[in-house]
Amino acid sequence: NLSKILTQLNITYEKWVELCIMLGCDYLKRINGVGPKKSFKYILNKICLFLYYKIIFIMELTPKQEDKFKYIEKGIGTPIIFLHGLMGGLSNFEKSIISFSKNNFKVLVPELPLYDLPLLSTSVKAFAEYLNEFIEFKKLDKFILLGNSLGGHVGLYYTKLFKKRAAALVLTGSSGLYESAMGSGYTRRGDYDVMKKKVEEVFYDPKVATKELVDEVFETVNNRHKLVKTLAIAKSAMRHNMAKDLPKMSLPVCLIWGEDDIVTPPNVADEFHELLPNSDLFWLKKCGHAAMMEHPERFNEIVIQWLSDKNIA
Repeated sequence: NLSKILTQLNITYEKWVELCIMLGCDYLKRINGVGPKKSFKYILNKICLFLYYKIIFIMELTPKQEDKFKYIEKGIGTPIIFLHGLMGGLSNFEKSIISFSKNNFKVLVPELPLYDLPLLSTSVKAFAEYLNEFIEFKKLDKFILLGNSLGGHVGLYYTKLFKKRAAALVLTGSSGLYESAMGSGYTRRGDYDVMKKKVEEVFYDPKVATKELVDEVFETVNNRHKLVKTLAIAKSAMRHNMAKDLPKMSLPVCLIWGEDDIVTPPNVADEFHELLPNSDLFWLKKCGHAAMMEHPERFNEIVIQWLSDKNIA
């Protein structure tokens, strides 16, 4: 009974609506770090400005659908395309999207069709071709590709297929040479605690593996359709080894690697650096597989400065 709840909480209906929005609703996701206690405290203290800006922030990062493409677009300037990994959504780049959009970049984050293509067409090559369709759709000329994990691999394969189109490439924890998968963990995918530990191992600090992220991975590996596609993508990534192609790529490449990455270990970064003729390698301490999530400020700083030094943006 709503009237009884309002009486017990001693708040108005308007405050109740604010509380519900803060806690998440069917058109806005939950605000990270703000639970029931904080939300109630905020509305009692009439912190409406906080609520307003949080809602605006979330809505700006809500993907839009145009044609067959679902993507985030924010900012004005040099186009930079963020490419997510196999187990990472668009939100993995949240802080980078905000930072780059404030530094004269047009940030584009397309959602790769990981689970939408026919099984036999689900491959790194198909994602690279999809990326090209997206670039054509947006009528982009000079642009930068930035990819994490599988996203980096897609960026590399795109560069192989469509030479001299991208102005630069930024890779962090990229597959393409070697990547350790969850392996035997899939056999116990129904055990939430096991999957939680697997997700936490990806990061140096396990706290980066939020419940929201763990829930997303748990749902993926326990959805038969998604699991089959995930395994197909992992096999495709192994088949499409880029070792012979890298020496032929002359574009500037920025490599940013976590010293504690166990998915694509440090020796993988060294090999990328050795094979790519025009690459620079930057290391991040106390960092695992997703530098843009674990150390977003430093990650953004490195990329923006590197692009400036190379006169790319």
